[in-house]
Amino acid sequence: MKSRIGFGFDVHQLKDGLDFWLGGIIVPHSKGGLGHSDADVLIHSICDALLGAANLGDIGKYFPDNDPKYKGVDSKILLKEVMKLIREKGYELGNVDSTICLQKPKIGQFIPEVQKVLASCMGVDRDLVSIKATTTEALGFVGREEGVSAYATVLIQKI
Repeated sequence: MKSRIGFGFDVHQLKDGLDFWLGGIIVPHSKGGLGHSDADVLIHSICDALLGAANLGDIGKYFPDNDPKYKGVDSKILLKEVMKLIREKGYELGNVDSTICLQKPKIGQFIPEVQKVLASCMGVDRDLVSIKATTTEALGFVGREEGVSAYATVLIQKI
């Protein structure tokens, strides 16, 4: 079995009055991500990691932010499409390890639900989806609550 590793990163500005999509669910918060799609920073970073591991480019190649078709799109749809792409190339997910950088709100209580949603979208066992969260100790744009970022590393294996 041939294994490949991929890394993904995404960032979105936070704005008052928008829904805060994170890992396929809406997290209660006064601010939400600003973006062309639903601005789900976690799913976007996982998509980029998967595409990179399979040497398929990045999320913008398949879902450009200037295509009206993807305006406001649910990022779970994008993740399902990315999984189809990597499977068409003969790969299966080994695991995902991700970190969300966010000052507020605290999201620990939502992690089990996010794992369940993401695992379902990817067609894998929930145990293969690791999600962690951290603050930036009030430093930078995350610390000032101006934005949210996420990092993801994936392992895919040739089947």
